[in-house]
Amino acid sequence: MVHNIHPTAIIDNKARLGDNVTVGPYTLIGPECVIGDNCEIGSSVAIHKWTELGTGVKVWHGASLGGDPQDLKYKGAKTRALIGDNTVIRECATVNRSTGDGHDTVVGKNCFIMAYAHVAHECVVGDNVILANSVNLAGHVTIENFAIIGGLTPVHQFVRVGCHCMIGGSSAVQKDVLPYTKAFGIPLKMYGLNSVGLSRRGFSEAQRDAIGKAYRILFRSNLNTSQALARLKADLEQTAEVARMIAFVESSQRGITK
Repeated sequence: MVHNIHPTAIIDNKARLGDNVTVGPYTLIGPECVIGDNCEIGSSVAIHKWTELGTGVKVWHGASLGGDPQDLKYKGAKTRALIGDNTVIRECATVNRSTGDGHDTVVGKNCFIMAYAHVAHECVVGDNVILANSVNLAGHVTIENFAIIGGLTPVHQFVRVGCHCMIGGSSAVQKDVLPYTKAFGIPLKMYGLNSVGLSRRGFSEAQRDAIGKAYRILFRSNLNTSQALARLKADLEQTAEVARMIAFVESSQRGITK
């Protein structure tokens, strides 16, 4: 087991470090934290307690991971923050643990969490997600795989951002955002499909065409949501993408952005 740990770093004797871990100066790693193989932890980082990093995670200067949730309901439960393999967490970003037993705050694999971003208690961030500088996720937010959120954007508690979404910077997300789409503004409005992102990720022309038809029925047909869902089920081939869009709308608790 080979490590490169700066002599000023403080590592609790109940923390577990994998192979080839680098820890910078003045960094704190608290009790019962797990740091995976090949992780690089920068200077003045605080990994407070009960926090797990997968393999190859990179954490930059001043980040704070696994702190108590900013939630008045928190009463000291032993809760976790989990960071997936190969995720990058930039300067001064924060990821808080969950509030209640049985729930974790999760950041998936291959994510890029930029400087000053905040991931609150019980958030679930999928794989390959990008949160740009100063994105602020309130509690219980779900960000699905491959979503990108532009800088200086707050996301309201319990909101879901669908997979392959693109949300422009300096927006305000108060309701769920449909998968495969792009949105921008205050108030947030829909601006069609995330066509460039879908093409880059290998969605075929037929897949993109089916998503586009579903989008037009939901947002451009002058039907209410219930009527639009009925039309989607009756008139469109139920591809995996169309079925995902239908299920996303039907399961929405806060309503969807229009």
